[in-house]
Amino acid sequence: MRAIKSFVIRAGRLTKGQQGALDRQWPVMGLELAQGPINPVQVFGRDSHVVLEIGYGMGQSLVAMAAAAPEKDFIGVEVHLPGVGSLLHLAEEAGVTNLRTYKEDAIEVLKLLPDNSIDTVQLFFPDPWHKKKHHKRRIVQPAFAQTIRRVLKPGGIFHLATDWEQYKEHMLEVMDVAAGYENIAGIGNCVPRPEHRPLTKFENRGERLGHGVWDLMYRKI
Repeated sequence: MRAIKSFVIRAGRLTKGQQGALDRQWPVMGLELAQGPINPVQVFGRDSHVVLEIGYGMGQSLVAMAAAAPEKDFIGVEVHLPGVGSLLHLAEEAGVTNLRTYKEDAIEVLKLLPDNSIDTVQLFFPDPWHKKKHHKRRIVQPAFAQTIRRVLKPGGIFHLATDWEQYKEHMLEVMDVAAGYENIAGIGNCVPRPEHRPLTKFENRGERLGHGVWDLMYRKI
């Protein structure tokens, strides 16, 4: 869909715990592009509410959500290996089984998902690329919105969150005019933070410093 990357691969060493979790849990929870197109029903062995999270960082929030909603199934996508290792380590410790992950560029993963197969897509705190010359690197763009819309089920939700006010404005500009979506809060508005999105340490720190966090939710129509 695009040649410009919205992320930069950061160097990072795996901890012993992360490496051990990768060795043990990747064969169970890992998904790879080489597997080709996937059907979530076949991946999880059941027909359930499926959540796709793009860029889960170190995985704390995604594991917490999966643990809190065992009736749902979760697919995470993250490019950084330490983050994937951390997610698997946390999932193993929590006894979470309703979670799978890719270590890939989300754009490549989205190509493998069937139309109308995902109930919720989550994009929390993507890199804001705050310098104007880097705005083209922001993942939230018109073409990306339509790629997400393709994989969402009718009535499915695209949930975005950012702590960068200018990026919030950019998200609103792109998504409020995106064909086939409606802003749940009304054009130009954000929703209160949903209870199902865990409050991260990063967010708690930001709140203490007076930083804002904005959640946006769009329904596929």
